[in-house]
Amino acid sequence: MNLTTRRGFLAALAGAGAAGLSGFLWQHEPAFAAADSAGQFTNRLRLPGATGLYTAVTAREVKQITVSEVSFEVLPGIPSPFWAYVAEVGGKRLLNPTLLARPGDQIQLRMINRLKQPTIIHWHGLTNDQRNDGVGTYQVGPGAAFDYAFTVRDRAASYWYHPHPHDIAGEQAYKGLAGLLIVKDDDEDVLARALDLALGVTDIPLVIQDRSFNFEGKVEYKLSREQMFMGFLGEAILVNLTARPYFDAARRIYRFRILNGSNARGYRLAFAQGSRLLDYHLIGTDGGLLEQPLKVRESIIGAAQRLDVLLDLRSASGNEPVFLKSLAFDPMHNESVDEKTGKPPAGATQGAGADPHAAHAAPGAIADGTEMPLLRINIKSSPEYKRQVPSRLSRLPKLAVAAGEPRRLTLGHDGKGNWNINGWRFNMHETPVTVQRGARETWLLRNNRASMPHPIHIHGFQFRVIERRDSPAQVKALATRQNGLLPQDLGLLDTVLVWPGESVRIALDFSHPFTGDQTYMFHCHNLEHEDTGMMIGYKVKA
Repeated sequence: MNLTTRRGFLAALAGAGAAGLSGFLWQHEPAFAAADSAGQFTNRLRLPGATGLYTAVTAREVKQITVSEVSFEVLPGIPSPFWAYVAEVGGKRLLNPTLLARPGDQIQLRMINRLKQPTIIHWHGLTNDQRNDGVGTYQVGPGAAFDYAFTVRDRAASYWYHPHPHDIAGEQAYKGLAGLLIVKDDDEDVLARALDLALGVTDIPLVIQDRSFNFEGKVEYKLSREQMFMGFLGEAILVNLTARPYFDAARRIYRFRILNGSNARGYRLAFAQGSRLLDYHLIGTDGGLLEQPLKVRESIIGAAQRLDVLLDLRSASGNEPVFLKSLAFDPMHNESVDEKTGKPPAGATQGAGADPHAAHAAPGAIADGTEMPLLRINIKSSPEYKRQVPSRLSRLPKLAVAAGEPRRLTLGHDGKGNWNINGWRFNMHETPVTVQRGARETWLLRNNRASMPHPIHIHGFQFRVIERRDSPAQVKALATRQNGLLPQDLGLLDTVLVWPGESVRIALDFSHPFTGDQTYMFHCHNLEHEDTGMMIGYKVKA
């Protein structure tokens, strides 16, 4: 159906859920982007509660996770088939529970697959042996089970877990399979006491995802050839699976643990009150707290990346609401032209018109880089709050950079619609890269000019960014004076966003406590790119 027919359908829907649906599915229109009307954000933000979605529970209490199709109201009043990680703890049924742990905790649980296709859980960001990492070589068939047993070895941080079966990870994550794993330690405890923070109240996870819906208001994942090449973009932005969400806040400091859980979309995050952007403090990244807070006004976050921020609402004026927004930016999808011919590669759409970056989006989808509000924060009267952001947060591991030439890895495509790394595409039986256990290496990730941004995720080991070179102007504008690094590059990462024409040097330490050879992978976390082969197996030899 065309857009006009679809609008007619939405207008004809009856009931409270339908009224909300017709309003927010079209938030990509210019009129909405400029409006920020308080009346448009009418759904209370879902937060980790005692039951239901994102319930916070100690990871050691969870002995079984069943991967199931359930019925869930993603849109208000409209039950929809939804895939979830389901756990039963203390007689309560939890969906995609937020797992809480501390370094040294032992996690033992059984995953049972009730889907009609194979799956596996990847513990994103954690240091595990290959079996417990959850790579696609261990995918579990329908009706089968898989036992995990591992020790939490990493720093306190906001990690997450999601499916990683080859070819279908994008579909499974899109249909609902994603949960948080929050590790806390003494530094976290000190920060919580200093700022009077409580998880789910003033310490708030925000999972940002885009979705599309069919004519019944149910989640829909259908890909064209162009979307497989460029990555899936949805027609509505959800925060904690809440459409058009609002949150009532006191005039105090809040901590937001932000995960870009979208399949492919990037965000340029800012907090705005009217036309004024508010300062906020970046305090952590994928691998936990920075050494000290960094004051920023905006941050770009790619798929799978996490940002940990503090927002002081005492800096807001009056009672006008504050919005978490994604500011407009150039997604640089139009860089996908062959450097020799100047033409788009096979698989990419020509994209004529006012917005060349919207070419690969489904009808009605929001173009990547569009300015849009994501979350409305209502400021309420509250008791006086006198806490201040600490000047020190943690101590990062010492940065050890290997001498000599880096290992060079080029991100590109073959001109026939296939993304690759050094010309390689994923083969489950091949490991083109081999490293030695305990070795320190420097990798140079170079993105071709004829490309698009690629969020590169490395399994098994966190890393540090050493340098960015040849960054596009919009990235340089956010950089520090230290080797072109972005503020979020100053922490530990497991995923780094590499822009067209840009080179990013990273430092890795392949020390680990596991016996025998270990096989992991690294890949683009644009999930459609991952599914179509932009992924490489690598072996850590004992």
